Amino acid sequence: MPCPADTQFGPYKVIALIGSGGMGEVYRARDTRLLRDVALKVLPASFTNDPERLRRFEQEARAVAALNHPNIVSVYDVGAADGLHYIVSELLEGETLRERIPASGMPARKAIELAVQLANGLAAAHDQGIVHRDLKPENIFITRNGRLKILDFGLAKLRNAEPLEDAADGVTMVATQTSAGQVLGTVGYMSPEQVRGGAIDHRSDIFSFGSILYEMLRGQRAFKRNTGAETMTAILNEDPPEFSSSGNMPGPALERIVRHCLEKQPGQRFQSAHDIAFGLESLSDLSGLSSTSTAAPVPSRKRWIRALAAALVLIAAGTALGALVRPASKESQPTLHRMTFRRGNIWNARFAPDGNIIYSASWDGQPPALFMAQPGSTESRPLEAGLVHIFGVSPSGELAVGTSHHVLGGFEFASMLARAPRGGGAPRDIVDNIEFADWSPDGASLAVVRRVAGKVRLEYPLGKVLYETPGWVSHARISPDGSLVAFINHPYIGDDGGAVMTIDATGNKKTISNQYSSAQGLAWHPDGKEVWFTGTTTGANRQLRAASLTGKDRLVYLGTGELTVQDIAKDGKVLFSRDDDRSGLIGMAPGATKETDLSWDDWTVPRDLSDDGTIVSFDETGEAGGETGAMYFRRMDGSPAVRLGDGLGPSLSPDGKWVLAMVPGPDGRRKLIEVPTGAGETRAISTGDVLVNVAYFFPDARHILELGSAAGSRGMRLWVQDLEGGAPRPFSPEGVRIRRRGAISPDGKRVAAVDPEGKISIYDVAGGNASLVPNTEEGEEALQWTTDGKSLLVARQEISSRVFLLDLATGQRKPFKAFSMPDPTGLIDSSPPIFSRDLKAYTHSYMRIMSDLYIVEGLK
Repeated sequence: MPCPADTQFGPYKVIALIGSGGMGEVYRARDTRLLRDVALKVLPASFTNDPERLRRFEQEARAVAALNHPNIVSVYDVGAADGLHYIVSELLEGETLRERIPASGMPARKAIELAVQLANGLAAAHDQGIVHRDLKPENIFITRNGRLKILDFGLAKLRNAEPLEDAADGVTMVATQTSAGQVLGTVGYMSPEQVRGGAIDHRSDIFSFGSILYEMLRGQRAFKRNTGAETMTAILNEDPPEFSSSGNMPGPALERIVRHCLEKQPGQRFQSAHDIAFGLESLSDLSGLSSTSTAAPVPSRKRWIRALAAALVLIAAGTALGALVRPASKESQPTLHRMTFRRGNIWNARFAPDGNIIYSASWDGQPPALFMAQPGSTESRPLEAGLVHIFGVSPSGELAVGTSHHVLGGFEFASMLARAPRGGGAPRDIVDNIEFADWSPDGASLAVVRRVAGKVRLEYPLGKVLYETPGWVSHARISPDGSLVAFINHPYIGDDGGAVMTIDATGNKKTISNQYSSAQGLAWHPDGKEVWFTGTTTGANRQLRAASLTGKDRLVYLGTGELTVQDIAKDGKVLFSRDDDRSGLIGMAPGATKETDLSWDDWTVPRDLSDDGTIVSFDETGEAGGETGAMYFRRMDGSPAVRLGDGLGPSLSPDGKWVLAMVPGPDGRRKLIEVPTGAGETRAISTGDVLVNVAYFFPDARHILELGSAAGSRGMRLWVQDLEGGAPRPFSPEGVRIRRRGAISPDGKRVAAVDPEGKISIYDVAGGNASLVPNTEEGEEALQWTTDGKSLLVARQEISSRVFLLDLATGQRKPFKAFSMPDPTGLIDSSPPIFSRDLKAYTHSYMRIMSDLYIVEGLK
């Protein structure tokens, strides 16, 4: 009997029945603590009446919940109410893979795209010792944006055994354990060892994976027979029909991968889902399998450096290396040429008029410098000393370069813009604090992006402001005819989510792409009809896309990893970097004598530290963070992190019991919420028309400090709001900036912030009066007040942070502590630390990007 609406299971209130099946009923429910809709699966009592079996299931459910992988449905909770046991997971919108498979089978390109996601999800589970046991199309979900999610890990352990002779092809049969002599799985997708009732491990999932991929490609099950018993006999003794007997031919390399998964003996199959994923990715990347659909990116943590390993995997599957690298047909296929081979980060790169490449890189831990590479060569030579960035190359070969480099914070970096002759010679400085620049087609003027008085401006030509925003702007490029400037508009500081926009000389602007959770890199196609850029709707694995001037957004190249398009030559060659990004968290716990790496997933960014230094809050906005990002808190003693839910920028209350965070709202704007780190209910905080970027508790924990912009404004300012109600009240001018709770004085009456002129000023919360902090240096920000309120810790954003203690009365400054990473290779940022109230415990982050530069030919 379905539960009526408003039935309560602990903190979860039933909204409506979604569906039902052999494993119970699934409801849309409301989590009354975190104020989000979830999927609530109520398990039948007959499956949960064995306490030992239920204990094992709950143990495995919690293990799955700890995976936090974008291709595995997130399990939030398991519990019981009124004798009924339930599982709470993320609510998905879309359809199962079963509904996606057409009778004639999928195109190989689409099947590979989904299969790589499936393999990556399995690999993540297998790495933690978790085996699915019941993998089938019904347990695989495709969201509306193309993300694949594996469902129902561990549920097979709850099922009761059923008579084998009466089982139909699609019925799941299991026993209470997975020891020898017991049958576990779904007929038609079981491995031979499952059919025999033998012990199973992760390689059984690999066999099921092969059966699913076969069905995706052919439209028919690999071992379908009239009865379950006949199907199991076929699994034990027969091979699936040849693909040549159907109209959908996937190609010999792909077919051999499928058959290698379907080997009867576990030892003869692929031994790792990682190897399957990379083998499939290599087929897509090196054989020219690309897509023009709008599918979501395929997540991958494998690196190009393992190309040889991928080749060996395919050879083991019976595929010759030549089949890996040859085009799939006589038609022109994309080909890749790797240009760089050293360890480090590539900042930007451009084609020169002669076809050579000029790029900026930080190799082997050294500062940024300019290099020139020639297509067909594996060597690069350094250019004129003192040039650190390449912004653009004019038609005559003149360079727009950066002669300095400093971190502004987040994804923003600035340089002194200069003009330099291509053949060598001293550069001529033009203007400082430029983030991006590009030449006009005639080489007579420049478009630039720079931060002025706390606001980001797009100017074209230099000095004429076309666009200004409280967020930030990146990758400004002028159209081939000079009439438009294309750029990526990022609404929030420190976040690279955004959309592609164009603007003309009169200021008329237009958004021409979808909104992306990560968007970096942009170039005009030579015909001027499209803007090509790299972005992703989930995680961090950006794909190459094209947006027409009429707003049509299409996929050009899927690739693997985090791609950043750098430039497009007149002959259509595309220059891009492939990046391996990682952000980590370093902490010094109270009483500890050495730092500890407390990183969690792939993009861990610390946001706050409790006053006593025992709890750090952070968010994950990389591949593991998914579409909305995920927020956590973790004890500084190294205990496992606790996921608080979807959201960004979690800042702690002084006692560490509450978090302020931002979550996406239905209108696309971020909403402010208060979340308990322990027991309690989440609640939304109305901020009126103020678009909040970050928020912090005042010391009394009854008021909050917000950095945000009002509707129609062009700059961020400081606001104070009563936590119990009332509208935010501004107390600073526009154009200020803060990044940590430590900027609030111990008595809560003053806030130290970077003012519109880039200096540190102290703002009175009650009256808004400001006083300049004496003896600060350019680029510095306030980190923390001392407990007596008489001094400030200050530092600038740089790879090796030097923190100074500044006396507010005398202006005297003295070194406090220096922070650096032992391996500087690939580091692009190492943020100043967040301190505990007594300044003895702290946490800081680092951002490391390892890059390779590629030329791709044949993209359309």
